[in-house]
Amino acid sequence: MKYPPCSRNFTGVELKHAEVTKTLIGVFYEVYRKLGYGFLERVYGNAMTLGAGKLGLEIVREYPIRIHYEGSVIGEYQADLVVNNAVIAELKACRGIAPEHEAQLLNYLKASRFEVGLLFNFGPEPQYRRMVYDNSRKGGLAWIK
Repeated sequence: MKYPPCSRNFTGVELKHAEVTKTLIGVFYEVYRKLGYGFLERVYGNAMTLGAGKLGLEIVREYPIRIHYEGSVIGEYQADLVVNNAVIAELKACRGIAPEHEAQLLNYLKASRFEVGLLFNFGPEPQYRRMVYDNSRKGGLAWIK
């Protein structure tokens, strides 16, 4: 199976964490090819963790992301996967990627020190989105402790 290119954007600029995201996207397509559509997100997460680990990627499952407001923690979420301490990966198993899925990943990036995220959907057709939110736009990360 041929995978879409992902190490450069349309202007030819090198992408942040390109090797990690390229490898993880390859794992996603391999898992989808072998398992197909219809399992729960947890099953796909287990398969992604196993496949990525075999390729030398370090995976942390259910990584906590705390939401701060005026110096207080007001919520905590769990990113499905954090890869090589650099990339957040969120997994879905639904008909298609919805705007609220993209907003969830973008908010995880805003609320953390991570700048790159991948949203994978193991739906009827495999889909992924790559999102970036530079730390320089996060106001000095004062809320992240």
